[in-house]
Amino acid sequence: MPKLKTRKAAAKRFRATGTGKIVRRKAFKNHLLQHKSANKKRNLSKMAVVHESDAENVRLMLPYL
Repeated sequence: MPKLKTRKAAAKRFRATGTGKIVRRKAFKNHLLQHKSANKKRNLSKMAVVHESDAENVRLMLPYL
């Protein structure tokens, strides 16, 4: 069986939890932050679990996750 290549762009964006779920960063936290509340910015800083319909595609991109 040959080695499988990892999609490096996906490897920088996703990681696995201890239970095997895939987590990602949330969007909208890069610029135009002055009008967003501190509570919204704090919640955008947290990690989010990838939806199960998208998790299969992410696992194909990261065979050794």
